[in-house]
Amino acid sequence: MQDLWRLSAAEVAALVRTKKVSARQAATAALARLDSVNPKINAVVDHRPQDVLAQADAVDAAIARGEDAGPLAGVPVTVKVNIDQQGYATTNGLKLQRDVIAATNSPVIDNLRKAGAVILGRTNCPAFSYRWFTTNLIHGDTKNPRDLSITPGGSSGGAGAAVAAGIGHIAHGTDIAGSIRYPAYACGVHGLRPTMGRVAAFNAALPERTIGPQISAVSGPLARTIGDLRMALAAMSARDVRDPWWVPAPLEGPPRAKRAALCLRPDGLEIVPEVAAAVADAGKRLERAGWMVEEIQNTPPLREAAELQTKLWLGDSYEAQLAAAEREGDPGALACLRGNRDKVHPFDAAASAPSRTRRATLTREWQLLFESYAVLLMPVSGELPFPDGLDRRDEKSFARVWRAQMPQIGIPFMGLPGLTVSTGLVGRIPVGVQVVSGRYREDLCLLAGEAIEAAGTPASPVDPAG
Repeated sequence: MQDLWRLSAAEVAALVRTKKVSARQAATAALARLDSVNPKINAVVDHRPQDVLAQADAVDAAIARGEDAGPLAGVPVTVKVNIDQQGYATTNGLKLQRDVIAATNSPVIDNLRKAGAVILGRTNCPAFSYRWFTTNLIHGDTKNPRDLSITPGGSSGGAGAAVAAGIGHIAHGTDIAGSIRYPAYACGVHGLRPTMGRVAAFNAALPERTIGPQISAVSGPLARTIGDLRMALAAMSARDVRDPWWVPAPLEGPPRAKRAALCLRPDGLEIVPEVAAAVADAGKRLERAGWMVEEIQNTPPLREAAELQTKLWLGDSYEAQLAAAEREGDPGALACLRGNRDKVHPFDAAASAPSRTRRATLTREWQLLFESYAVLLMPVSGELPFPDGLDRRDEKSFARVWRAQMPQIGIPFMGLPGLTVSTGLVGRIPVGVQVVSGRYREDLCLLAGEAIEAAGTPASPVDPAG
């Protein structure tokens, strides 16, 4: 079976568990696909074939002993280069961290391995994981396999590009302001930002993070099917005592009426016609699947949430972040920090207290919205995926990018889950919709996502554009 890499994670795991194919065969097919297409897109920046095959052989040995190899038995998965994997550098796209070799695995790696997954390789991200574009000075540029002229997204751009190109069946990403949801959108796949506290994470190789990232940054999956996201979330969300924020919340919450809100222009977001059409189309797909969809003119405050999230993310320890970016010399990271300075600096204790106080109020207002609606449909971005490098062209372009990304930046401030569902293409350019729900209700996001997915053309691996 030469095209194992084309299958879904669910299909591969079923074949491996029933011994119709071996985990080694699945790993060999994945490595061959990586060798074939990765040179064109630079999605995976570190992989060791012998390590991959050894992991696969361990899965096959467990099955031979009659053991349960796990729900992701033999499934090749990529992980982002900003989490600890024992023996590998946790670079986060930085020359400064090329020698930061992890002595232990992140809980994300351990939980994927416990579920039977085979870690195929490590995917690229922008320096410091700051941008919605994926370039850095240590690993180089990642390209979008659907169209080399547009961004693959960021910061998990390597993850999005890899899974879109058939390099692995599931990709791990992280999200503090859209870094899972935007690469999924840009690469035409699906991506789930879980609720803060759902997926345990910890990098022992790096210093403890400041409070802003602690309460808003998450790890989550990207995949070509919603079903694969569901499997990946179940695996990644297993308990790990090393993360004090982890919450033992059930993966399935109480049943809810299939009632969805649809908001085209939250907080006055400017959107292009193609984005409006995609969100409206997703609403029609839900209606055909038996959901009641009600268009609302506005949401609880989202622009304010995005502004406060930016402050928590970039303002906390701003001077230290800027000094590190200057040492690194990465143009994109410097553009991000310098371009946002007036919004986020200074950020001392007196300035940060109102942000944290306001967080409780806004979270409450959003939770009340989800008492009336199971999910909310809204844009991922105000625009189609950007031309690559748009944020570095000039000040006007930088402002345009940040303005369009408001729906992604605001959601993490409340710790909410958000799902990007790819809904189609505009020419060769992907488009999709964002599905949001209440805290720990990823199940509702996925339920709606499956209905939207089922009414369209499924995402499938693509050969990189010429």
